[in-house]
Amino acid sequence: MIRALSLDLDDTLWPIAPAIEGAERALDAWLRAHCPDVAAAWPTDALRELRERIWLAHPQHAHDFTTLRKLSLRAVLTPHGYSEDHVEAAFEAFYAARNRVELFHDALPALARLSARWPIATLTNGNADVDRIGIGRHFAARVCARTVGAAKPEPTIFARAATELGQPAGAIAHVGDDPDLDVLGARRAGMVAVWLNRTGAAWPHAERPHIEIDSLAGLEPALDDWMARRAAGEDCA
Repeated sequence: MIRALSLDLDDTLWPIAPAIEGAERALDAWLRAHCPDVAAAWPTDALRELRERIWLAHPQHAHDFTTLRKLSLRAVLTPHGYSEDHVEAAFEAFYAARNRVELFHDALPALARLSARWPIATLTNGNADVDRIGIGRHFAARVCARTVGAAKPEPTIFARAATELGQPAGAIAHVGDDPDLDVLGARRAGMVAVWLNRTGAAWPHAERPHIEIDSLAGLEPALDDWMARRAAGEDCA
């Protein structure tokens, strides 16, 4: 039986693209106000390309978006004579906006219902802060790639979630939008894998999710149905 849940965040509870676009605009505005020479030399598109180059140059930090962002900021600020204080302030301008997300319409009602029934852990490769966003009360644990030192689909991060939730992997349902990172990662870690397929996409692999839903509103009944079928002896693999 399912005794706990883990939830992906970006593109599961909110769309990530608008949040990142807003954060990039906030960073550009901060640079224009405080470091105009850097803003002139590094418009948003150039900063985005630089971050990609830094990601490729530092694969040891691929799981840590905060470090990668600060490395890119340091690379543009330091040559212009700005200090580490400016790096931190610029990152804070970006990060505050990155956490101003617009939740999917079904997210808050689902979180309220689900967290009243099961303990829930965040399980994310990103660096969102659910407390800043205002939904931290729904989570019993917070597991992210940056603190674990490994990213989905690696089994290490799923194992950490199981430890934090105090349950064996087989008693946890992991819910996420990404077929590879979330679904295959969860399956191979021994969890019940739930694919949140909001767009009606075709499933791309031979190995399938245990459960597929098209909204978070359907998660609780889908879990109940899966457990009932398991209890009746059906093969739900």
